[in-house]
Amino acid sequence: MIGSRRRTPGRLLCAGCLLVMVTAAGCSTGGDISGSSRVIRVVAAENFWGSIASQLGGKHAQVASIITNPNTDPHSYEPTAVDARTIASARLVIENGAGYDPWVSRLVAADQGQRIAVLNVASALGVPVGGNPHRWYNPADVKAVVNMIAAQYSKLDPADKSYFARRRELFLKVGLAQYNDLIAAIKHKYAGTPVGASESIFAMIAGPLGLNLLTPPTFLRAISEGTEVSAADKQTIDRQISQHLIKIYVYNSQNVTPDVRAQLVAAKAAHIPVADITETLSPPTVSFQAWQVRELIGIRDALAMASKV
Repeated sequence: MIGSRRRTPGRLLCAGCLLVMVTAAGCSTGGDISGSSRVIRVVAAENFWGSIASQLGGKHAQVASIITNPNTDPHSYEPTAVDARTIASARLVIENGAGYDPWVSRLVAADQGQRIAVLNVASALGVPVGGNPHRWYNPADVKAVVNMIAAQYSKLDPADKSYFARRRELFLKVGLAQYNDLIAAIKHKYAGTPVGASESIFAMIAGPLGLNLLTPPTFLRAISEGTEVSAADKQTIDRQISQHLIKIYVYNSQNVTPDVRAQLVAAKAAHIPVADITETLSPPTVSFQAWQVRELIGIRDALAMASKV
């Protein structure tokens, strides 16, 4: 969940307008796949997948992301008529799945008679019902989705298959280079470090970073889904902070509930370094990798500070 769970209409934004380390492909202006101006119309439910899709598609993809406003909650988002028309015009729709954006499948189903290819990320990754939907924070899943999107592009536009293959390689080897290097460096230096977090989104990256996430999973999920937090979980986290059982505390700055705010205050009072992450691109015009690199640097710096205490 994001922020105060306000149901704010999403606005369309080309997720690839600002690319880092990858040739700026931007948003193409073409339409159908025909002639010499083959362009695949793509709609991503969320801008983190939209950014990746735009970079992979380059000049042969026109990508629009529906959820770009940080205050928009994908779980309870209420699609507009504009969203319905946008999806109806798409050749490929990318949804996160796992209950994160259930409104997408309804819009696709409502557009009967149209040939719309759909990539449900969670289903394609084999995420079980009730599983953690935040797959864009798992490096292995990100790589898998990159391959899936490139494969979809090649299927929809086989004449440009070699172009999409080059874009894929460029993104994996160059675009994600600093992202991958930071993950490896943090794991090498800080593996096993006990940490705390505000919600389940961080659980997806904590493992790949080698960090030992001590926060009760039930608390992480409750904050992510906006459900009631148990007194036992709050007491556990209070003890972890007051007794310095965790070295850093990582929180989603787009979803600071009263419980999370109290933990932030306690962590800072105990001189436990704090790092923030967000659920969607921040700012919304930045590329996926630039956003993730900023967050990884913040986590790395918090860990470095904790090691000096």
